Amino acid sequence: MKVLKFGGTSVGSSEGILNLLSIIRQEIQSGEKPVVVLSAMSGITNLLLKMTQDAAAGEDYEASMAKLKERHSAIVTEMLPNQLQEPVQAQLEEYFSEVDQLLSAIRSLKECTPRAHDLVISYGEKCSTLLISKIASQFFPEALFVESSDLIKTDSNFGNARVDTELTDQLVSTFYHSHKDKLLFITGFVASDMQRQITTLGRGGSDYTAAIVGAALNCQEIQIWTGVNGMMTADPKWVKKAFTLSDLSYNEAMEMSFFGAKVIYPPTMIPAFLKKIPIIIKNTLNPELAGTVISHSGGTSDLPIKGISSINKISVINLQGSGMVGRAGFSGKLFSLLAHEQISVIMITQSSSEHSITFAIKPEDAPRAKKLIEREFELELQAEKLEKPEIEEGLSVLAIVGENMKQTPGISGKLFSALGRNGVNVRAIAQGSSEHNISVIISQQDLAKALNAVHDAFFTDLKKTLNVFCLGTGNIGKTLFRQLLDHREFLQKHNGIQVKVIGVSNSRKMLFDLDGITLESWQQQLNEQGKPADLGLFISEMQSLNLPNCVFVDNTASPKPITYYEEIFSSNVSIVTSNKIGNSSSYSQYRLFKDTAHTHGVDFFYETNVGAGLPIVRTLQDLMMSGDRVLKIEAVLSGTISFIFNHFKGDVTFHDVVKMAQEKGYTEPDPRDDLNGTDFMRKMLILARDAGYALEAGDVQIENILPESCMHAQSVPEFYEELQKADDYFNKLKEQAEESGRALRFIGKLEDGKAEITLQMVDESHPFFVLSGSDNIISFTTERYKERPLVVKGPGAGAEVTAAGVFADIVNVGTH
Repeated sequence: MKVLKFGGTSVGSSEGILNLLSIIRQEIQSGEKPVVVLSAMSGITNLLLKMTQDAAAGEDYEASMAKLKERHSAIVTEMLPNQLQEPVQAQLEEYFSEVDQLLSAIRSLKECTPRAHDLVISYGEKCSTLLISKIASQFFPEALFVESSDLIKTDSNFGNARVDTELTDQLVSTFYHSHKDKLLFITGFVASDMQRQITTLGRGGSDYTAAIVGAALNCQEIQIWTGVNGMMTADPKWVKKAFTLSDLSYNEAMEMSFFGAKVIYPPTMIPAFLKKIPIIIKNTLNPELAGTVISHSGGTSDLPIKGISSINKISVINLQGSGMVGRAGFSGKLFSLLAHEQISVIMITQSSSEHSITFAIKPEDAPRAKKLIEREFELELQAEKLEKPEIEEGLSVLAIVGENMKQTPGISGKLFSALGRNGVNVRAIAQGSSEHNISVIISQQDLAKALNAVHDAFFTDLKKTLNVFCLGTGNIGKTLFRQLLDHREFLQKHNGIQVKVIGVSNSRKMLFDLDGITLESWQQQLNEQGKPADLGLFISEMQSLNLPNCVFVDNTASPKPITYYEEIFSSNVSIVTSNKIGNSSSYSQYRLFKDTAHTHGVDFFYETNVGAGLPIVRTLQDLMMSGDRVLKIEAVLSGTISFIFNHFKGDVTFHDVVKMAQEKGYTEPDPRDDLNGTDFMRKMLILARDAGYALEAGDVQIENILPESCMHAQSVPEFYEELQKADDYFNKLKEQAEESGRALRFIGKLEDGKAEITLQMVDESHPFFVLSGSDNIISFTTERYKERPLVVKGPGAGAEVTAAGVFADIVNVGTH
């Protein structure tokens, strides 16, 4: 025999009720006649609570009463034939009248006692169970409406009554065996004391009723039918990637339930736990799903944890002072005091020195707890052996739960790494000796970010989500979006990473979408839905969203975003940038960015600052990290200048080559911005700094390869005129190089802390001799690569390779 409990969503609509009846029919057809326990319709208990509060305040409750009647009458009309409607409606009207009389008395007294409170809210279950039993009688003539207050006996602690298990078991068993031919529909949540006064079983009371009945009858299993697919790895309202768990042990389920998983509540499981009766959580609206089985063994699982639970709002009280040190019984006295006043302590931590105790309680209990402590320990406070208790508000608890945590190394490290990397400050920590649970107290505003970050960290079979905010939609930005779209499936399959572009901005408009901007149509979305661009607001919005695993991508060439880098790092957001202005400005700024990123445990990747998509920065950093020492760096780091000198051969003039480079899009609108070596200088400066040298821009010596007349031309057309006049100068350089079998190369060199960029002629023994196209090349001579330098060579210009470099940096953030 099974006990089936149906929640408020299952009895609150015609669809839910039809599914409920179908589930019961399947059980009966399989040869089993279940016992059915029912909750009030969804929202009705809250409506009854509001009515009692309004009545106690002397206010009108008639509108709520009308809504109560309307909800039930609508189901009567919809689901019962005409001949049954009148008697059922008459019984419901009798209940409504009793509620009205109670509320009228409460309004007259302007007070609602706990006893009256329990009596009023008990009518939610009475109405729904009567109604469902009468609807069911059309299909199951043996259906019988049963008031659980006749079967479940408790003490007189109204609102959260304690069950007399021995007497209740006897009453339930006797009633069931004398009505074995009936299909029992029992009210959940409601009980009675020894004076036959109505009591209620507290939070999750209908589930508790099902467990009490199931344990009394030694049933085969207890099914809890809800509006969800089972117990999940996290609250799906906070964590969209949360998934249903197939199995849990009682211990795991209790831990998750205690820490906010509202699918089932801890008291529910105690009767089942004692009798080792499985509890199955299933979805009334999706009954074919297996749901979650809660059992003694909990099944087998390779998951390091089973789930992440949380309590959204808590307050913390800190108590400290020398009067606590070595004083036996102090903690016992403190917590006995709170227990006596019905103040539940959610979590406790104490320093090993016994100098302080921190405990978490419900926010509404905090002021009363503080007063109790101040009164109880008045003498210690006056003698200054204790400091006044402090209340911290706006906090939450996050807990990871699972029996596999026991004796598994690295669980705590993974938890705190995920929190720390996302800037979530941990206020307090608690872990039981059973190692089934690690709980941390964090700021309430960080809860959503923390839940998602920890979920990504532990459930590695899921794709880690990077929340990306992109600045700049020029050639690099556009190409990056296309590459992200083209390689989305590959990235998820082979790297386990999902890149979600949450924000996009250019100089005109900006757009945000928490579900991710559609990369197939981002331009249309930006144009049609975007707001006027404001860099400060863009940064503020990114910060206020407070998402985990955030990456700010700067694909501009503007100095404006640079002014926000420190603030972005301080918000625990990683930065990927192709904008080299930040790293090539003052050394102090470069150092500030590096140090701030390190302090906040986030990434600062700028591979494209030096060699577009070439792994130059990463190669240098790896060499330095492994303890190697750089002796010399030689490089050609301007794809534009490389292209020009690689094509400056034969009869072609320097003027024509520069013109061709511009037409192919290799140069800036004014080619002098490339040919003056400033861009090359910035790249060499960044390399020098990454190699450990505190150089400034003025420390890099640049040989000017253009005549002064070209540099001082008033416009680009005038520049080309002057460049044509200088053909003889450049032709002599070309002829000299060709006659000696050498090639012209504009080479940067870093040696002994000195950096220079000069025009050189290299022979075929030099690795730069065979350079072609717009390739960049760099040679690292180090202690390890002294005889044969380490050379990196490849395309150094163009949107495709630069975007690919940015793409790679984003992926690298995801692997950390």
